[in-house]
Amino acid sequence: MKMKFAVAQSGGPTAAINATLLGVIEGALENGAEILGAVNGIKGVINDDFINLNDIFEDAQNRALLKNTPGAYLGSCRIKLPDVSDGSDIYEKIFDVFKKNNINKFVYIGGNDSMDTVDKLSNYAKNNGIDISVVGAPKTIDNDLAGTDHTPGFGSAARFVASSVKEVARDSGVYAEKSITIIEIMGRNAGWLTAASALARSDNSTAPHLIYLPERPISREKIIEDIKNCPENNIIIAVSEGIKDENGEYYCAQSTQSHDIFGHAQLAGCAKVLEEMLGAEFGYKMRSVELSVLQRCGGHFTSRTDLDESEQIGKRAAQCASEGKSGIVMGFKRTSDYVCTIVENNVCDVANKERKMPDEYISDSSNDVTDAFIKYCKPLIMGDVQVITENGVPKHITR
Repeated sequence: MKMKFAVAQSGGPTAAINATLLGVIEGALENGAEILGAVNGIKGVINDDFINLNDIFEDAQNRALLKNTPGAYLGSCRIKLPDVSDGSDIYEKIFDVFKKNNINKFVYIGGNDSMDTVDKLSNYAKNNGIDISVVGAPKTIDNDLAGTDHTPGFGSAARFVASSVKEVARDSGVYAEKSITIIEIMGRNAGWLTAASALARSDNSTAPHLIYLPERPISREKIIEDIKNCPENNIIIAVSEGIKDENGEYYCAQSTQSHDIFGHAQLAGCAKVLEEMLGAEFGYKMRSVELSVLQRCGGHFTSRTDLDESEQIGKRAAQCASEGKSGIVMGFKRTSDYVCTIVENNVCDVANKERKMPDEYISDSSNDVTDAFIKYCKPLIMGDVQVITENGVPKHITR
């Protein structure tokens, strides 16, 4: 049977997820295969909603635009497939759609929860004698996937965070009055992205002065003590959205409104909670800044390393699918100071697992990162990208 690919994107988008999509498309085109894009992730498969990608991306200019466009070109979703024993009908629907469209290769680009979909689909195909390859391509700015040195999307988000923290520090430093600025950065249970704020430091800037991560619970009293011991006039504090107190409770618990479909608490507002708490304690000028979705959609200042690697890992995923491999997800393995190879992991070893910051990357004082983390992270933000612009702003490609 002639190879025919389908590809989809899932979960929160990144500034590099479309570079991975480009890699998958390139891998399919090099094999002379037709490739369809499922609109809005696995939801698009269920609804038999596909677009033909060959006609669009045989054009070199469109490929260049895709690589540099943030967000998810195909759209995304957050759908958790049931266990087969609880809902085999949905699996029958999915594989009927694959059969109807003659699809025998499926690459799913996503994070922890998306790899759960890859795991379930590949197992269903295997257990039911269905000849289709299901392969995962990783992405997440959280950098918390197992089986990989880092994840596509993290480097660009880390670069944006470090740059934003540096610029906020410049802004706050113009005033003589004592001040505290708290910058809230994404990271529910893993502090990789918040830790990257340390890359803002330079010979003429020591900000951020304090960094708090979800891996180390921190008491109110410890935060106050750290601030009292900080000699800076304008203190910059970087915090993960998911930091917890000494009792393991989220600081933002009072502003948590709901849970998502995967059962994750919808976190927001810890910087505001700390602003109120510390304002009452110190009486300084206070400001809280939540980077929110800006840190994942900032395509105007991406990392060349990140975009190139994201494209490469997508292409490798397509190659693995073309070779008939299934139930695997790609990953990076660092082999020297900064040389990475692409490896294949069994998706069951990645799905629904969370890789947190190791102790050796967090300072003993629990309010900073170590030199080992800086050495790990710095190569991931390197390399400038020539942004394609139109009328003075970045030019993007859309469906």
